[in-house]
Amino acid sequence: MRQILNGSEIVIECLKEQGVDTVFGYPGGAILNIYDELYKHSGEIHHILTSHEQGAAHAADGYARATGKVGVCVATSGPGATNLVTGLATAYMDSIPVVAITANVGVSLLGKDSFQEIDIKGVTMPITKHNYIVKDIEKLADTIRDAFRIAQSGRKGPVLIDVTKDVTAAKTYFESVKPVKIHPVCDTIRERSMKEASEVLRTAKRPYILLGGGCVLSDASEQVREFVKKVDAPVCDTLMGKGVFPGDDPLYTGMLGMHGTKASNIGVSEADVLIAIGCRFSDRVYGNAKTFAKNAKIIQIDIDPAEINKNIMVDISIVGDIKAVLTIFNKRIKEQHHPEWIQHVQALKEKYPLTYHQDQLSGPGVIEKIYDMTKGDAIITTEVGQHQMWAAQFYKYTRPRQFLTSGGLGTMGYGLGAAIGAKIGCPDKVVVNIAGDGCFRMNMNEIATATRSEVPVIEVVINNHVLGMVRQWQNLFYGKRYSATTLNDKVDFVKLAEAMGARASRVTNMEEFEKAFGEALSCGEPYLIDCIIDSDDKVWPMVAPGDSIDEAFTEEDLAAKE
Repeated sequence: MRQILNGSEIVIECLKEQGVDTVFGYPGGAILNIYDELYKHSGEIHHILTSHEQGAAHAADGYARATGKVGVCVATSGPGATNLVTGLATAYMDSIPVVAITANVGVSLLGKDSFQEIDIKGVTMPITKHNYIVKDIEKLADTIRDAFRIAQSGRKGPVLIDVTKDVTAAKTYFESVKPVKIHPVCDTIRERSMKEASEVLRTAKRPYILLGGGCVLSDASEQVREFVKKVDAPVCDTLMGKGVFPGDDPLYTGMLGMHGTKASNIGVSEADVLIAIGCRFSDRVYGNAKTFAKNAKIIQIDIDPAEINKNIMVDISIVGDIKAVLTIFNKRIKEQHHPEWIQHVQALKEKYPLTYHQDQLSGPGVIEKIYDMTKGDAIITTEVGQHQMWAAQFYKYTRPRQFLTSGGLGTMGYGLGAAIGAKIGCPDKVVVNIAGDGCFRMNMNEIATATRSEVPVIEVVINNHVLGMVRQWQNLFYGKRYSATTLNDKVDFVKLAEAMGARASRVTNMEEFEKAFGEALSCGEPYLIDCIIDSDDKVWPMVAPGDSIDEAFTEEDLAAKE
């Protein structure tokens, strides 16, 4: 039905067109008209008032990662818009579909350094897939529709729409339309490359499969699992690829790279074929580019041609949607068998298991206990640092969208906002954010968001009173010069959380943690657990910067050298 609506009404109607049920944001002067309209439609679109716009961006990101839908955040002009920047950059680096709607001053005030004016389109150009400023009411509806289409199509990513305040009040004709169907990218899949890859796979003696975040974004988990069984190859993954292949499957060998398992790092270095699926070859994955997978022909499958031969030179590339490519492969390739190679890799797993000190409370011990008590079914979000690596190593993820973390940008302060977004998107799932004490303080005010909106997330703070990962590097490579990494604050996280309306406990041993986490699971309220661990616990194994991944070393290796 064709009707006359103002800009704010058009924004809301377009969001409803796209099936948006939740937006995360913070109001202000320039965006008041849109917030007034949100108020009128509160029964259809749920607005979560965060404590900071960065929290809104991370919540939209977590919602998108957990559900596979587009996350939406809104902010006012000036500092409201710029506070979204870190969250948008986080989503951009990990290819997460987010639409950010900001408001700006009226057209007549643009370019005059008006109050709370900023060129947010210019600011966010390098960290969005696309962005717009809408200065004409006639273009508003189509711009919003285009933004959602772009965010979801091809390699996904964030899109920003900046709308001037006068456009939010202006009126024009509006007619609702059905959202365009997003088709997978298939026209770039080349038959020649498929044939070459099939032949290489057929003759492989020591194949290895590396899974990245592209598999999650393509919803290709089922196709990946069929492919693995057909090729009969061991599987490793990146930080972003967790859960695509079950972490408890015998063929799974753990994460690859700087803090990957020795089994994966050595296995990939010995492989004669490496199939990298939806992986962009981050520097944290390949270590030394010249020696990475030095014995292997490398097949890279990715939706983005820009990622081919960017960091690692490959022998065969296939550009296209992961699910589409693997569907073709699974029809073509015959079941293979590599019993000796599988046995060899299994022996590496047994020889080099992940270990940790079990005589005291530790990050890995906490993660394993969370895994046991949630029966491996929780959604885990993290901040960035040692706790992030432990969460990747010691929780066995069995499905995609179960592990949400900032992989590319490495954003401290990401996890709590993301946990809130994930819990709203998946209310029936237990959602646990694993944080370090340094990270927690970045955006700890979002505990107030969780209590205000009654979002029962569990915040587990691995508290070592230092910036753990930076301290680890200072310990190993900087002569134990702990520059600005020793926190030793007098901040009481339990009192802080309680002051913001959450329940909280401090624990110093595993018995206390088990009791507190049990309470957190059953109470139905936001709950913080402050876990006191040793300042010098480290993440093992580790690959030194610039070294080959097969030179990964552990605490035991280090002691043997001394």
